[in-house]
This record gives sequence, structure tokens and C-alpha cells, in this order.
Amino acid sequence: MEEAKSRSLEEDFEGQATHTGPKGVINDWRKFKLESEDSDSVPPSKKEILRQMSSPQNRDDKDSKERFSRKMSIQEYELIHRDKEDENCLRKYRRQCMQDMHQKLSFGPRYGFLYELETGEQFLETIEKEQKITTIVVHIYEDGIKGCDALNRSFTCLAAEYPMVKFCKIKASNTGAGDRFSSDVLPTLLVYKGGELISNFISVTEQFTEEFFAGDVESFLNEYGLLPEREIHALDQINMEEDTE
Repeated sequence: MEEAKSRSLEEDFEGQATHTGPKGVINDWRKFKLESEDSDSVPPSKKEILRQMSSPQNRDDKDSKERFSRKMSIQEYELIHRDKEDENCLRKYRRQCMQDMHQKLSFGPRYGFLYELETGEQFLETIEKEQKITTIVVHIYEDGIKGCDALNRSFTCLAAEYPMVKFCKIKASNTGAGDRFSSDVLPTLLVYKGGELISNFISVTEQFTEEFFAGDVESFLNEYGLLPEREIHALDQINMEEDTE
């Protein structure tokens, strides 16, 4: 009974795509490489070595146990790594691993666009009822005020790049506190997290040149540590490394 249960668990584990630990990572790489190779272009000897090194171990198979207990020979290592195609395959494998990692680590609500808040009640509800882990960036604006339109366009771009941040806009006249947001202090940025105001910037466009874009706003918010790391940042780093190789 215990042996059957153990085998069942092993079968479930073999169906998983990701292993942990150095040996598991190596086996994942070998399996990925074997699957990504064109079967018509791989010599039978190379394919067999890759298949043997990537297949899960069967505890009841003595030959299999001996095969997996031995160290990789220099000939096997050179056979796998000598071609340029191997390098390309490794890059694809690294990129896939990073994508899988980001998918697993990404949690919490997702937004992805600029929200228009219509009333002061809606503004307060957004601040008070959003999850505590969520950063909320609110642009208080008014039509005809210099820089407001450009800031809204920038937020539209940033909302797509930072879907875990909730970007909102609301007209000063709709906040219920329009007397506090005169044209002299617009555009104003308010940043909240966990229901608390953590940063505020009045006449924020004074921090930029007359013509500014999303990248300028992104850099400004990053200076104050108000944006998380972009999810694609690590993938961008890999792409940069590949371009220099």
C-alpha cells in the first residue's frame, strides 16, 4: 500500500514543469532542450543522451538508478554545449524561467488603465476600500489647466506598464473640496497606500520641462520610491545581456 502511494506521488511530481534545487533545475533544462530541438536535426546519439539525462528516475529500474547516479562525462557535456544552437536554446530556457517566475510572484489585484473618478464619494471609497498592498496614484486636475492633459496621457501609459498600481484621475470640481484645489495648485498628485496618504505633490508639472512624457513622470515617481519594479524588468535585463553577446 505504501509503495503504491509512493509511486502515485512520484507520478504526480513527474507531471510538474518546475523542480526545485540544483538537480531539479538541471533536469528541467535538459528536458526543455530536448523538447525544443528539431527531431530531424538531432543526431540519434545526442538525442539519446539528452533523453536519458532528462527522464525521471524509476526507483525499480536498476539501470536507470545507476545512470542517474553517475556524473556527466566530459564527452556528454561537450556534446550538449558545443553548438551555437545550444546557446540559443539556453537563452530561451532562461527567458521561459523568468516568465514563469514573474507569473508566480505576481499577486494582488490588476488594473492596467487610468480610472476616472466622478464624485468625492467615489474618490473616498477608492482610497478606503482598496487592498492595503495596492498603491493608488490620484491626479487631481481641471480642464484647461496647463500640464493636466499631458499628465493624464502619461498616466494612461504608466497604468499599462504598472498594472499592479491603481492610477486614477478626478476633476477638482468633483472632489467636494474644490476650494482646496484652485488652479494655482493644479495639477496635484496624491499617493495612497493602505488608506493612508503617503505622498502629495502640488503643481507637480513644475518638476518637468514644458513638454514631458510618461518616462519623465515615471522617473519622478521612482525618485520617491512610489512605483514597484516593473514585471518585465528582469526580462529586459536578459534581453540586454543577449544583445551584448
